[in-house]
Amino acid sequence: MNLKSLLGQLRILAILEGISYLLLGLTMPLKYWYEMGMPNKIVGMIHGVLFIAYCIWVLRFAAKKKWNIMTTLICLAASLFPFATFIVDYKILKHETE
Repeated sequence: MNLKSLLGQLRILAILEGISYLLLGLTMPLKYWYEMGMPNKIVGMIHGVLFIAYCIWVLRFAAKKKWNIMTTLICLAASLFPFATFIVDYKILKHETE
């Protein structure tokens, strides 16, 4: 995976965004059950940045590769569901070429 390529960057963002989403699932109980809000605030901020970056990179790559609207929407919608960016990386992005 070439980190200098748009595809390589998108694949890394997909994985990092998915990990940050899962980490939110760990920090939410800390926030609400144990009144420890700081971990959730930090992870939430990181997740927000990764979410926005992932969506921008999907749109950039979709425009470059002239993806159809369904593929683009599937990749964008993946950012809304836990584990979905991992599936998109495996099922769609892994088979793309730069």
